[in-house]
Amino acid sequence: MIGITGGIATGKSTVSARLRELGAIVLDADCIAKAVVEPYTPGWVKVKEAFPNVIRSDMTIDRKKLGKVVFSDAESREILEGIIHPEVIAELKRLGRHYEEQGYAVFCDIPLLYEAGCDTWLDEVWVVYTDPATQLTRLMERDTINEDEARKRIGTQMPLAEKIRRAHRLIDNSDSLSNTWQQVDMLWEEWKSENRLNRS
Repeated sequence: MIGITGGIATGKSTVSARLRELGAIVLDADCIAKAVVEPYTPGWVKVKEAFPNVIRSDMTIDRKKLGKVVFSDAESREILEGIIHPEVIAELKRLGRHYEEQGYAVFCDIPLLYEAGCDTWLDEVWVVYTDPATQLTRLMERDTINEDEARKRIGTQMPLAEKIRRAHRLIDNSDSLSNTWQQVDMLWEEWKSENRLNRS
């Protein structure tokens, strides 16, 4: 299994979409993270116990309210990650093994890949990056937040430079979409050749 990560708003979803078009299976850790805290699941129970104020009247989690809590308080963020990460990792491994047994190349899109220690069980890691100014602008536009809030969110993650240093392969998403796709296509063919994978 191959991990895809990068900084917040650097373009992981763009790269994942291209890999799906090329024939890979891409598992989205964010989607799994939502599933493991659906009402009355074990993950939801733990979140309710730790953050009772984020539970709506319909028993769903108010993600916006929870996000404000964890992005502004490191201890709260650690508690939430301690609840969600083990559940997500177990499901990624289960699904990944299932698809690999069928002969697919499996990628795991994991925003906090290094922070959660996922590099210890993945075969390699591809890091998607942009220049800092582009990352900041994209995050502000994507989440409709001001610069201070955007910088705070970026600051909660491992520095992008460190992720770049630890990566096996890199994708620069600072330029055009076509330029990014060219890089993904090249790395895909390179990886297939190295692993003798013929599935298109």
